[in-house]
Amino acid sequence: MSKFPLMTAHTGCMGHPDHSLISLDAALELGADIYEDDVRVTRDGKLVLAHDDGVSLHGGGQGSILAMSWKELQDEAISPPLLLETLLSRVREVGLTMNLDLKTMACLKPLAALIHRLEMTEQVFLSGCGYSAALEAQLGAPQLHKLLNIDVDRFHTLSYTKAVAHACADSLATGCFGLNVPYELVRPEMLEAAHNQGLVVYVWTVSEAREMRRLASMGVDAITTRELDTFLSVRAELTS
Repeated sequence: MSKFPLMTAHTGCMGHPDHSLISLDAALELGADIYEDDVRVTRDGKLVLAHDDGVSLHGGGQGSILAMSWKELQDEAISPPLLLETLLSRVREVGLTMNLDLKTMACLKPLAALIHRLEMTEQVFLSGCGYSAALEAQLGAPQLHKLLNIDVDRFHTLSYTKAVAHACADSLATGCFGLNVPYELVRPEMLEAAHNQGLVVYVWTVSEAREMRRLASMGVDAITTRELDTFLSVRAELTS
């Protein structure tokens, strides 16, 4: 094996809470190459770490991150989300690469401004971008690096060869540097087609050692996992 895939630590790795600094610290301690987390934006443009838009409020109600200001979230949410800038400042300090999974394209403009201000253009890339979102990002913030989330439906309605060809063409057309793929869909044919066109293949989210072995042996470029200890054991096994 010429090189082992990069280790992407999914937020909430090693059993720690999602969207937390303790999860990032665990990823750093275990030597992750990339750290992944989810991004949303408040009504007043504050970027926060959250997978879902809904938040539980004091008194038993539900709120919406996008509909609330940052101050309202701090005052009313039972567990206010962490500001992205807090995490990025730590990532910048240690030189880690950050994978930001955009949960809404409302994040794009404030995110581009934040990455520019922190001078992290070469340290951050976007995921969570299907074709339309990737195209919007390319037109609105072409300086940002991004992966294309493949269209899974095509893999159920077209031949595998045609679905791969569409994925590679969409990635190139929207200025993406590679494909972001559910690991179950990866075959050698995809890797050959992508690599022949200068695209990387990053896969998510893998928990079991046997799947990590299979994907590493095929030559994927990065594996996203919460189980960093399992990844490290597989890497030691296959590279010893």
